[in-house]
Amino acid sequence: MGLGDRAGHLPGELSGGEQQRVAVARAYMNAPRLVLADEPFGNLDLQKGRELADLLLSLGRDEGSSLIVVTHDLTLAARTDRILELRDGRLAAAPAGLG
Repeated sequence: MGLGDRAGHLPGELSGGEQQRVAVARAYMNAPRLVLADEPFGNLDLQKGRELADLLLSLGRDEGSSLIVVTHDLTLAARTDRILELRDGRLAAAPAGLG
């Protein structure tokens, strides 16, 4: 995760991106079969969001776990294996060009 040099720091002393990487590490530390992520990149700048998306998506594939991501970010959604859209409280077809 690239956080070894920050091990002695309290959460409030970490940047938003570092806090998100800690959350990902905690989510995967017990090899879960399912990981739920609700807007995991919402508080990050574009570059940090992409880096964390790369990490989250690769960990899910490498660890053989299912990853469910709730997001409004269509760029992120396009990188997933399957897209379901929730529209007016009902599952609907994926947006045109996605899924």
